[in-house]
Amino acid sequence: MIRRPVRWLPALAILLLAGCAQKVPPPAPASSPVLTEAPKPAEAVRPQAQRAPAIAGFHASPEALTAFRRACPRLLKRVDQSGLTRPEDWKAACEDRSGDPAAFFLRHFAAVRLADGKGLATGYFEPEIAGLRAPAPGAVPVLARPPELVDLNLKDWNIEGGTLRGLVRDNRIVRAPDRAAIEAGAFANRKLELAWAADAVDYFFLQIQGSGRLRMPDGEIVRIGYAGQNGHNYVAIGRLLKDRGIFEKPGMAEIKGWIRANRAEGAALMRENPSYIFMRRQPDNIDGPIGSLGVPLLPEANVAADPATLPLGAPVWIETQVEGQPFRRLAIASDTGGAIKGANRFDIFFGGGEAAARKAGALAAPVDAVLLLPKAAADRLAP
Repeated sequence: MIRRPVRWLPALAILLLAGCAQKVPPPAPASSPVLTEAPKPAEAVRPQAQRAPAIAGFHASPEALTAFRRACPRLLKRVDQSGLTRPEDWKAACEDRSGDPAAFFLRHFAAVRLADGKGLATGYFEPEIAGLRAPAPGAVPVLARPPELVDLNLKDWNIEGGTLRGLVRDNRIVRAPDRAAIEAGAFANRKLELAWAADAVDYFFLQIQGSGRLRMPDGEIVRIGYAGQNGHNYVAIGRLLKDRGIFEKPGMAEIKGWIRANRAEGAALMRENPSYIFMRRQPDNIDGPIGSLGVPLLPEANVAADPATLPLGAPVWIETQVEGQPFRRLAIASDTGGAIKGANRFDIFFGGGEAAARKAGALAAPVDAVLLLPKAAADRLAP
């Protein structure tokens, strides 16, 4: 979910039961389903990839082509965690500057299924909340990534699993503080404050999205995005409310309303999610939040996916339902999310604004997906 580890969380997931935030004021749905599965090690979730028939009714938007071309510089250099592609596989497509989107993708790519192509689609968006340039009563700091925070890829040590995060201290790597300790001042007086969020609840939900915009008192909009995470597992507070019998199926509006109506209990509830997201200020001249691939995201032309199962930057044909209407389109998997694990698990980026918040907050639907691989990569698949 930018997300978007949500980008990072992002992510980014099924409302607060799996991780979503909302713009202020929230035009929220009444309820949301529950995501219960825990993230799996990359090796355990890699699906079988096999050639698929041509996509009936295939089309592609200009935005999808733009999103792909933004990904190209990374595709030509990065190592594909899924093992499905090599950098040279993307060269022909990335050098082709022709303009017809559908013809472009049909010329360079072949349809591939990951397992049976069946999975789950959720949505995320870019919230906008009130920001401040100085501390004030009720405000919380927007913290930059501490320089001593490191990410360790266990695969570099031939250990199965994902990424461990911690702090370098006295030539050792130690556990980073959890949310409660950070909010109590674990990184205070370090000059890590990028700005302040005027409302702690709004900022909590923005962190779950993994990026957002701060609306300053003078009207300036400051974009912030994921810069790191403290290494503690994400806990869905909506699930906690359900388990405690407070709500049967809490949606984002219900969760936020309960927190605001029960200030002390609500603050304690948010601290039960020990995961904390650090931010960076993003450039003023970009047209969307920056995803995990390092490029700005475009509404309904980018999705978050699991890089252990498909190449980041790859086109994906998605068929699902959004607000009760068929949603069939090509999107580029340029982001990741903490709750986005496994094959055919996609988080659709809907952009900013109330309509985007409504679509993202309501979405948790079955998806039928087809991955588009460069033809050279598809030709290497076992028949």
